[in-house]
This record gives sequence, structure tokens and C-alpha cells, in this order.
Amino acid sequence: MSTPVHTRVEHCRTMADVRRNIDALDDRIVALVAERSAYVAQAARIKQSAGEIVDNARIEFIIDRVRAQARAAGAPEAVLEAAYRAMIAASIDFERGEFQRLRGEA
Repeated sequence: MSTPVHTRVEHCRTMADVRRNIDALDDRIVALVAERSAYVAQAARIKQSAGEIVDNARIEFIIDRVRAQARAAGAPEAVLEAAYRAMIAASIDFERGEFQRLRGEA
């Protein structure tokens, strides 16, 4: 089981401390989302038809997995689920665009 998030978080005394820590996390999150998006682009290249872009079973698998990870980490499951659903929806739009671009349809 993971160490709960709250035990690894710096105790902040000011809003500047909170913002500095959030900004540092955002730097890491953006880099990870960029890496994840590169894999989404590869999925667009590998999939044979546009009908393969949305895989509801895979989406629910990811959501269930993220909720379990959030629970183990002591993070709010609803926040992680909402963030992932939004990221997945945006990734689907990105993948559709990549799929079309790669096939000269855009």
C-alpha cells in the first residue's frame, strides 16, 4: 500500500508556499501528460479504423484503476475520476485528429 499523500506533503505556512508547491507539481504533471499524449498519437497510428478510437471497456478499466490508486494514496477518488474522464475525453479528440491527419483526411 502507498504512503498516504498527506504524509508526504510539505506543511505550508503561506499561500505562496502552497502555490509554489502546486506550480512544481504542475510542471511534473504537464510533462507526464505530454508523454501520455505521445502514446495516444501512437495509438492513432496503430489503430486501423476510427471506430477503434473509443474503447469504453478500456476507459472504465482506467477509471477503476485510477480510483483504486487514489484510494490507496489517500487522494480524493472523485477528483481523480473527474480529472481522468476530462483527460480521456480530450485525448479521444486528440486521437481522432491524429487519426485523420495521418490518413490525409484533415
